[in-house]
Amino acid sequence: MFEARHTMDAPTTASADNGTSGGGGGWFTPHTQPEPGSEQETTEGSRLAALRPVGRTTQRADTATPAQDAPLPAPAPTPAPPPAPAAPPASTEQAYPITPPTSHAIPNPGPAEPPPPEQRVPPQRTNPAQAQQASPDAILIRRTMAEVAPVADKVTSYFYALLFVRHPDLRSLFPAAMDTQRDRLLKALLTAAEHIDNTPVLVDYLQNLGRGHRKYGTRAEHYPAVGECLIGALSKYAENIWDPELEAAWVRAYTTISQVMIDAAARDELRAPAWWYAEVVSHDLRTPDVAVVTVRPDQPYPFLAGQYTSLETPWWPRIWRHYSFASAPRSDGLLSFHVKAVPAGWVSNALVHRARPGDILRLGPPAGSMTVDHTTDSGLLCLGGGTGIAPIKALVEDVAEHGERRPVEVFYGARTDHDLYDIDTMLRLQQSHPWLSVRAVIDQLARVQLPEAIRQYGPWNEYDAFVSGPPGMIRSGVDALRDIGIPSNRIRHDSVEELVVIGD
Repeated sequence: MFEARHTMDAPTTASADNGTSGGGGGWFTPHTQPEPGSEQETTEGSRLAALRPVGRTTQRADTATPAQDAPLPAPAPTPAPPPAPAAPPASTEQAYPITPPTSHAIPNPGPAEPPPPEQRVPPQRTNPAQAQQASPDAILIRRTMAEVAPVADKVTSYFYALLFVRHPDLRSLFPAAMDTQRDRLLKALLTAAEHIDNTPVLVDYLQNLGRGHRKYGTRAEHYPAVGECLIGALSKYAENIWDPELEAAWVRAYTTISQVMIDAAARDELRAPAWWYAEVVSHDLRTPDVAVVTVRPDQPYPFLAGQYTSLETPWWPRIWRHYSFASAPRSDGLLSFHVKAVPAGWVSNALVHRARPGDILRLGPPAGSMTVDHTTDSGLLCLGGGTGIAPIKALVEDVAEHGERRPVEVFYGARTDHDLYDIDTMLRLQQSHPWLSVRAVIDQLARVQLPEAIRQYGPWNEYDAFVSGPPGMIRSGVDALRDIGIPSNRIRHDSVEELVVIGD
């Protein structure tokens, strides 16, 4: 569903332990290597197992925070290195990301435990003045980010130029067209810098990155090269403030960060493949630019209703985009996604206009925390805009399958009647379940935005809220929900701060 949620896959930055981490054999060298796993991606199609229906598994998927994706970030060459290869035109594809929340104090994260099966999305950004006093490394790292922010494009370009010239073997981990990667390094760094003193948030974020990087073939030995080139780029463009103390802070931070990611990938390798093959079994074109694509994975794929995955097509190798599952786990093992083709959207246009039954796609691991807490009986208030209705429908099915009778209120937002492509499905669900209420909110008819429409109903203070849709709708939706009394810790959504447009 969500075309290219937020993808920030460069190793990001975090405050380490202000001097106690690192050690080992040298700059950025991990102290431990991941345990040998069952499989490394080698060539395209090396594991094309016989595609077959799979039954439902009871295993719960990890629900780590931000689903980040795509190998480390990307720029355009500068001074010494040669120019990067030509790339297709830049895209304007919407991204529905998920990024970490607020910040407090952080010692060395160390080897972190896997994230809990379900977690609420934390409150939105707090005022830095209200947070605890920043750690010494956090102050230095944020000072660096403030210094390089005006020349972010040059920093990212120089980083990739250094990486590909010094380590040409790593170029194969990245898409042939690097323009989609252009801004990811700095966005990842800024996100981590903001949450540098919040251990739980940062560790969950980094663990998810580490697991997600497996599908690119990223290995533990790649991290030192990335770290050295990152330091090289930062030191060049922050030369006015760069000194040994600043460099030491970045070395400590990156060493700790990379170790958390390496450890998460090693644990994940023991229990799950880096990616799954999936055969397209049906392609339902609902409107000229919206398709429901259903696939059969080649082996069991455990996930939770409300989560999403990353998806790669055969037409754009190594370019992954995020889509929500459009149903709860099914007994036949099939997975469905709602895809809207957007201008210059490489993956979305391929899935809507080119994909046909029999085509083979690849899926990354499931992620996301917009899931139902079945240990409570709170009502659910669901806001779905556009193809954001896909995970909302999955949540409704999930409640129904658990045999619950908790009230579920769905507001389905669209610009026109034509955009309510799944309204019939939602109305059928309403007819089958008396505890479900579905209301369509059409901008052009009511002249009211979806978030404002919910103010006319309620009260909602005893409900858990779920918001899914375009970035602007999520921002305004969260604000509206908080204004009517729903606490931030009861509002779940798959984007918090870094709602950006990602090229496709």
